[in-house]
Amino acid sequence: MIRLYRFEHGGSIAHGIERTCVTDGQIELLKGGLFDPIEGTGEMLAISDLRLLAPCSPSKIIAVGLNYREHAIERGKPLPTEPLLFLKPPSAVIGHGDDIAYPRMSKRVDYEGELGVVIGKMARHLTDSDSIAGYVLGYTCFNDVTARDLQDRDVQFTRAKGFDTFAAIGPCVAVGLDPRALTIETRLNGKVRQSSNTRNLIFPVDYLLRFISHVMTLYPGDVIATGTPSGIGPMSPGDRVEITIQGIGTLANTVMKVREVGQ
Repeated sequence: MIRLYRFEHGGSIAHGIERTCVTDGQIELLKGGLFDPIEGTGEMLAISDLRLLAPCSPSKIIAVGLNYREHAIERGKPLPTEPLLFLKPPSAVIGHGDDIAYPRMSKRVDYEGELGVVIGKMARHLTDSDSIAGYVLGYTCFNDVTARDLQDRDVQFTRAKGFDTFAAIGPCVAVGLDPRALTIETRLNGKVRQSSNTRNLIFPVDYLLRFISHVMTLYPGDVIATGTPSGIGPMSPGDRVEITIQGIGTLANTVMKVREVGQ
C-alpha cells in the first residue's frame, strides 16, 4: 500500500508518495500529479515539515446519508432502501490542519467522521461486472461537517452541509487499501465520540460507486463520502476534531471562533 499527499512546496502545489512500512513519516517528491504515472524525484521530505492540502480537488462531493444502521436510529430515521445522496460543493473543501469556520447562521455544528472514496477514472453506468478497483484511486478521511439545526429546519441539506470549510479531506489518499473492514474513529478534544467499522455500512463502497455512476458521471478527483456512524455531536469554537481510519491516518482540524467566513 502507498499513500499519496498533496502539499505546498517551493511556492507551488506538489505531490508526494509515502511507501508505508518503508518511508513512514517521509515522502518522496513526485514529478507529476495525483493522476500521473508515479515517478519519484529522489527528494525526500518530512511530512511534519509540510503544509498539507486536501489530497484532491473534486468537481463534486457526493455524500451518502444514513448509511450506518446505528446512525439512522440515533437520528430517528427509517433505514434507507437505496442510497440517500446529497452534494457538497467543492468550495467547502479544506485539508488537514485547516480551520473549520463556525457560521453565524447556525447554533449547532456537528462533526461526522466518514470514509471518503477518491475517484481515479471517469465512471459512468457501471455494471456488476465492472471491477470498481479500476475506477477508485484510493481512500481518505472525510469530515462531513453539518449545521444540524439548519438541516432539521430546512429538511433538504444544501445550506446545512454546504458552508465553506464544511468538507475536510485528508491527510492523504491511501492506494491499495481494502475498504470493506476498516476501523473508523472520531475524537473530539481527545475523547472518542464515534467508533465503528466500514463493514457496518448498509451500502458498501462497490454498491455506492455503481449506483452513483447511474445518477451522475464521476470524474477523477471526485469524492464519495460514504456516511457516518453513530455518535455524532456538536463542536464549539476552539474544539479539535480528529478522524482516524485504519490504513489511512488521521485528519485533524480545529473549529475557529464564530464569525462569517471571509470577514
